[in-house]
Amino acid sequence: MSLSIKKAAAIVLEGGLIGFPTETVYGLGANALDAVAVQKIFELKGRPETSPLIVHVSSIEMAREIVTEWPRRAEELARMWWPGPLSLVLPKNSRVPSIVTAGLSTVGIRMPNHPLALELIEAAGVPIAAPSANRFMGLSPTTADHVRAAFGDAVPILDGGPCEVGIESTVVAIDGDKLTLLRPGMISLEAIEQFSESPGGAHPSPGMHERHYSPRTRLILVRGPAELPDRAGAYVWRAALGPSARSIRMPLDPGPYASQLYRVLHQLDQENWPWIAVEFPPDAPDWTAIRDRLTRAAGR
Repeated sequence: MSLSIKKAAAIVLEGGLIGFPTETVYGLGANALDAVAVQKIFELKGRPETSPLIVHVSSIEMAREIVTEWPRRAEELARMWWPGPLSLVLPKNSRVPSIVTAGLSTVGIRMPNHPLALELIEAAGVPIAAPSANRFMGLSPTTADHVRAAFGDAVPILDGGPCEVGIESTVVAIDGDKLTLLRPGMISLEAIEQFSESPGGAHPSPGMHERHYSPRTRLILVRGPAELPDRAGAYVWRAALGPSARSIRMPLDPGPYASQLYRVLHQLDQENWPWIAVEFPPDAPDWTAIRDRLTRAAGR
């Protein structure tokens, strides 16, 4: 049964959870201003409360309403990249419950580039906190079917078709004019000055666990067919086809590769191979986000 925007917005305002599409991956959303509703996200996903959530907004004005500061750099980046796969981390105000931000004083915000996501936020009239709509550390969902496979009938879903980008958003912290990249994504910003990671405690951004985005099947990274295990398995490759029972050739360009990556891994995961081997993507700036996701999926 199809779910209307009006019904989905009502679920959010009543403190429920909703699965909804963005251009990156499907989100598991709740009213970002309702701590009790947000708690349900962590419980359903099995997600630790040290991992903050990104808050989705439908306008720059809505973003400004939940922060204490909106520096010039935030305005520039939002106007350049929103709606789109860029999350900005800024000081939060008291409207945002601490559970959303893992107790941190900052909050990650983005405006998704998907019409259903924007319509949902507009109809609800509140920002929506949403991680990916999957079990914690599992493969991110890029179709409504992936969400159903994770949660069954526990979560109503707005079906917006396959996600176009297919990789989670770039996350950038803003401190005055200083930018710090917290999580790479498919947007490359020359203005980003450094990459930082929190050594312990709450993570300043989601997606920073050493192991994340993982299929149930063991995933290994290889540099070519010679490194494949002896037993038959599944091989995801770009250049050299290897002696494997199941081989999938991926696009040579990072954009199409990213949009297909999670879908391919979901498919192979369902086929119950003993292993999934993925050929290392190029060590080039355009492939940074893809290398990050695969490295974490392999637990390396």
